[in-house]
Amino acid sequence: MPILLFLIDTSASMNQRTYLGTTYLDIAKGAVEIFMKVTGLLRARDPASRGDRYMLVTYDEPPYCIKAGWKENHATFMNELKNLQAAGLTTLGQALKSSFDLLNLNRLVSGIDNYGQGRNPFFLEPSILITITDGSKLTIPSGVQEELHLPLNSPLPGSELTKEPFRWDQRLFALVLRLPGASSVEPEQLGSVPSDESAITQMCEVTGGRSYCVRTQRMLNQCLESLVQKVQSGVVINFEKTGPDPVPNGEDGPTDSLRPTNSFAPQAWHTCHKLIYVRPNPKTGVPVGHWPIPESFWPDQNSPTLPPRTAHPVVRFSCVDCEPMVIDKLPFDKYELEPSPLTQYILERKSPHTCWQVFVSSSGKYSEIGHPFGYLKASTTLTCVNLFVMPYNYPVLLPLLDDLFKLHKLKPTLKWRQAFDNYLKTMPPYFLLPLKKALRMMGAPNLISDNLDCGLSYSVISYLKKLSQQTKMESERIIASVGKKAPQETGIKVKSNPAKTSLVHSKDFKQLLQGISGEASIRLTENLKEFPGFQIGLLNKDLKPQTYRNAYDIPRTNLLDQLTRMRTNLLKTHRLIVGQDEDCLHSVPVAQMGNYQEYLKLMPSPLREIDPDQPKRLHTFGNPFKQDKKVCI
Repeated sequence: MPILLFLIDTSASMNQRTYLGTTYLDIAKGAVEIFMKVTGLLRARDPASRGDRYMLVTYDEPPYCIKAGWKENHATFMNELKNLQAAGLTTLGQALKSSFDLLNLNRLVSGIDNYGQGRNPFFLEPSILITITDGSKLTIPSGVQEELHLPLNSPLPGSELTKEPFRWDQRLFALVLRLPGASSVEPEQLGSVPSDESAITQMCEVTGGRSYCVRTQRMLNQCLESLVQKVQSGVVINFEKTGPDPVPNGEDGPTDSLRPTNSFAPQAWHTCHKLIYVRPNPKTGVPVGHWPIPESFWPDQNSPTLPPRTAHPVVRFSCVDCEPMVIDKLPFDKYELEPSPLTQYILERKSPHTCWQVFVSSSGKYSEIGHPFGYLKASTTLTCVNLFVMPYNYPVLLPLLDDLFKLHKLKPTLKWRQAFDNYLKTMPPYFLLPLKKALRMMGAPNLISDNLDCGLSYSVISYLKKLSQQTKMESERIIASVGKKAPQETGIKVKSNPAKTSLVHSKDFKQLLQGISGEASIRLTENLKEFPGFQIGLLNKDLKPQTYRNAYDIPRTNLLDQLTRMRTNLLKTHRLIVGQDEDCLHSVPVAQMGNYQEYLKLMPSPLREIDPDQPKRLHTFGNPFKQDKKVCI
């Protein structure tokens, strides 16, 4: 089920060789192959592994950077991986943006993000984005970047509905290759692989992933084993503490409660940015759930637009011990938390029979922090911490339902009906449909009317439908462009810079011209103009053009040839046929050598005959002096 997207650095710096004798690009290709083999072996028995998808993206210009996307099979992926070449710039920001856009291609069509209707953890496309780079400076055509910047403009419709380019089920991991060119004599240090200090590390941490600083082949294998363990189905959530710290309840009894606790001192467990595991159904391989996580706003039917949401929901937990509430037949969702300082703190308290309620700020209509929608609770065996997602404001709903089934025997009184209606007013409208389904499962299908209102305005609903259609068209366009090669440049583009004064207008240009050609051409200096889009022709089509902006960039061995070409292009001193020079005369393809008619077209028109009364001689092949007999008669 997970999507594994490999973002390979194809900048020219990946051609540097390591102490192993291979280039960084070769190591990156080998790492991808090893990862896929190990992943295939470990996930062979998992029924969800049948839906695993592999994608390949490079640092090329979009859309040519997508080598294997949604439609390409495993053979195409491996073939494109084998044919990768390192030539270009380190455009990491653009490559990351293209990768996230590729992953988000079908989300609006499938409605997986459910904008304005709550976040469903069981509606997900778990994606692991693994980038392999050398961590060198970030370069773009205009220069070097010190910080990582992702382009804000996105061709994908609906990207404005989420503040970040990624989603809560997408995590970024980076393998930063730091292998030296010469082998080290110092013994290799064992232990965990540290994070890298490059610009991509912060981006990894924001998405819920991390970076690895790889210095040896053994460390690379260790990182690949760690990444295989990260292939999990889940979503990333920001957990933040609200209110004071809990009173310690250790085994020492009253002495623990006398310890001074500073509720305002920041602790590691106060804020955690971690994954919750969404386990698929063992039979179907698809996750099953019932209740959404509330939005951070109350839906307004009069609002023409939706406020943009953050990629990761902010779930606040209160450290007040409460009794975990569950009633018969009422469904609930249970998600295990990834190990973190928060889970460690809860487990160390050794209170498996109490829980901490969780909230989403501004989710309620009448309260700022909102009402609880679930709780955090340690497992009975104290091995993990689980997030229980319940109906919104469940402390009010569960006693009402308990009275309905046990006390009123499914025959609600007027007082009970009024209390239930008051509860529905405090609940976001998008909880009505899952609550109606749950009541139907419990045997009370008629408590909520069929005229359900989602709480969104007509303009918002129409806008979301329009976005779905636009995204489908954009998806088809991008999928059709995968596999196409970038057009070959036919010449060297001459960039005009209007901010700088042209060489023609400089004072010493005439002196320079006279020193080169021996004579000063005044007309030439007056008639020269800027030609935007002008290109210098290339003789060898296989060579990539080099726009030399600086004379010091030209290799010493090419200086004389380059100087000759520059003089020819500038002064037009050659006396050959237009479009040809010395090199062109010796590089004519065999198929064009006998094309005599084209040669004649390029010849200058002949002078007129001295005696116009003389009959014209027709040029005939073999005997140019033969005259037409009809003309002679």
